[in-house]
Amino acid sequence: MTTSTPSADDHGSLLRDYVDATEQFKAANEVLAALGRSTSDPEAVLHTVMESARRLCGSQAAQVYLIEGSAFRLASSVGLSEEFVRYLTDFPLKLDRGSLVGRAALERRIHKVRDVVTDTDYARWDLQEMGGIRSLMSAPMLLDDEVVGALSVYRTEVNPFDEREEALLAGFAAQAAVVVRNVHLLRALENRGAELARRVEQMEALSEVGQSVGSSLVLDEVLSDIIKNAVRFAGCDGGSIMEYVEKERCFSVRSAYASSPELLARLRTIRIEVETTLVGRAAREGHPVAVPDLSAVDLDPHLQLLYDDGWRSVMAVPVLRGDSIIGALVVRRRSPGAFSEETADFLETFASQSAIAVYNAQLFRELQQKSAELEVMSQHKSEFLASMSHELRTPLNAVIGFSEVLLERLVGDLNERQDEYLRDIWNSGKHLLALLNEILDLSKVEAGRMEVEFSTFSVPAAIEHAVSMVRERAARHSITVNQSVAPSVDELTSDELRIRQVLVNLLSNAVKFTPNGGRVDVLAEPVGAELVITVRDTGHGIVPEDRERIFESFQQGRRGAPKEEGTGLGLTLCRRIVTLLGGRIWLESEVGRGSAFHVAVPLDARPVEAVGPPDADTPKGRRPVVVIIDDDRASLDLLTAYLTGTGLQVVRARDGRQGLAEIRRLHPAAVVLDIRLPGMDGWEVLEALQTDRATREIPVIIVSILEEKARGLAAGAAAYLTKPVSREALTAALSTFVLPTVEDTTTSLPFATPGFAGVTSSQD
Repeated sequence: MTTSTPSADDHGSLLRDYVDATEQFKAANEVLAALGRSTSDPEAVLHTVMESARRLCGSQAAQVYLIEGSAFRLASSVGLSEEFVRYLTDFPLKLDRGSLVGRAALERRIHKVRDVVTDTDYARWDLQEMGGIRSLMSAPMLLDDEVVGALSVYRTEVNPFDEREEALLAGFAAQAAVVVRNVHLLRALENRGAELARRVEQMEALSEVGQSVGSSLVLDEVLSDIIKNAVRFAGCDGGSIMEYVEKERCFSVRSAYASSPELLARLRTIRIEVETTLVGRAAREGHPVAVPDLSAVDLDPHLQLLYDDGWRSVMAVPVLRGDSIIGALVVRRRSPGAFSEETADFLETFASQSAIAVYNAQLFRELQQKSAELEVMSQHKSEFLASMSHELRTPLNAVIGFSEVLLERLVGDLNERQDEYLRDIWNSGKHLLALLNEILDLSKVEAGRMEVEFSTFSVPAAIEHAVSMVRERAARHSITVNQSVAPSVDELTSDELRIRQVLVNLLSNAVKFTPNGGRVDVLAEPVGAELVITVRDTGHGIVPEDRERIFESFQQGRRGAPKEEGTGLGLTLCRRIVTLLGGRIWLESEVGRGSAFHVAVPLDARPVEAVGPPDADTPKGRRPVVVIIDDDRASLDLLTAYLTGTGLQVVRARDGRQGLAEIRRLHPAAVVLDIRLPGMDGWEVLEALQTDRATREIPVIIVSILEEKARGLAAGAAAYLTKPVSREALTAALSTFVLPTVEDTTTSLPFATPGFAGVTSSQD
């Protein structure tokens, strides 16, 4: 066996390989270290990659080119003169076969040229002469199988690149591609971050304006806030907001921002007509209209005034509500320049907020006017009824009194027909007097002038008195009247006179609509904190469609044969009186088997304010109760005003935790909930209600500025209303869930007729 001894050439080859490997390892470490800090300085990483490629490939220069359209942009280089770099920037390489960089990118592989002077396809002789390029090699840079650029090295002498250098360049091209990816991601992240920051600022501004629009009823304050934010986020120097005057077909400046008092005064003196101005054109066309340079267009009176004051560019944005022109929002700059599409879109959003603000303010003004008109009408009605009472009672007294005198034969005998006629006169007079008394009582309740006197009295005695008033008539028709009072029922704190009035009315109706030989029962028993009195008869019953109608004025319902007697006001008055006393009245009936009227009043009642301001300090615990949770006082006042006259008691809370506590304490008939609340927001309140078995059945009507109806309904809300909300929408939503149905008649809310609402504030 023989062994060979390594020659000197073998030793030299091994030594070169070792040196090359060491250099490659060193270069790889440098690149990896640079990649680790690529997010902070990507240009330095590219420089490291190219410097390593130039050194290990033994070239005079290295360049990284990135594809932009149909050409290459020199992204970074080492070994090139400043003149060469400027020349490449002015005359870039094209994405074609005229350069080795182009071939590498098109064919997606490394290309080498021994000597570009002998390459017939090479077309950039200008670069060859300027840089002295002879041997040339280029490698494509691939990202996700897409060519994004190329890495190129060259020598100024004919010395072809070998396979080892080709492999090195391929590796460096891959590393450069990674750096480019990081650069792209970093720039995208920065751009996205800047965009998000801008969007957040815009959304905050919109939220601020939206909250102001949804809660404030002072128009000028809201418009001032809108134009200030519009100018700020549109990058403008000033602006104004205008209201459209339909009768005059022109615009009136309501508020301005960053404008001199002199300019504002002049703006308010000129006519900005809808047919002849830029503002009018934007309103007619229904989209923003901009003038980048006022000096380049014909100026209408409005634009001329702005130009004379030093403004040079303007955008007008229409304020619309449906197809109606509400006004216009105008932003302006001191310097000429175009407005971006993003700015136009953003300002359109602000314009829509302006429309809501104007609508809110108009609605509030109309509400104030209607309230004032109703107050005057109510006063006139009360005065008329008071006068009528005096004028009618005097002759009625004579009619009834003289009829009684004649019927008692105090001035002589009567024949049978005279007796019959006089009894008709006497009955008609009594009926007219009862009608007059009930109309006056109803008028007092509606006007908030019925006086209630609370005292502690005997319940059995009050029921016995009411029964005694109908016993004679019941006996004439062989109707049995029974009364039953639970042993635990003794005294009640309420208005004894009004309780007796309600009981007499219900018993009179029961006797009147019960056939001969029937039965009427009166039962009284405590249920929780209430006394429930039930008047049940064995009459014909009431059909379902009449069970709410009979509580309306001058309605009797279809209960057997028509009755000539009766005013149709008794049940209406009963409901108003019971509501005034803090109670409720409801009906259960089965056709052919009779009816049962239930009256529930607090065992220990205190007076409820009939009419008062939204913050009136009225007692809690009245039923039916609606809890309103909203942190804005103006919104609370408006929603409370909407519910005035519905027979509901309003309990108010200004944060989520307090509102939740009130709901759990009172177990109300419904909840009106805002979403944007301090501390515990509306979503958390809704979730807490839904997860609690004791409160999950309480209907929650969300009234919020946020347009998230789908989320609200999915979370368990019974209805979702977006501010601004009208009285009709709110009462309609409440009536859907609170008004009694055939199956559940334990709660009665007279939305169709006026009444009174007690108001309690939890955190006002």
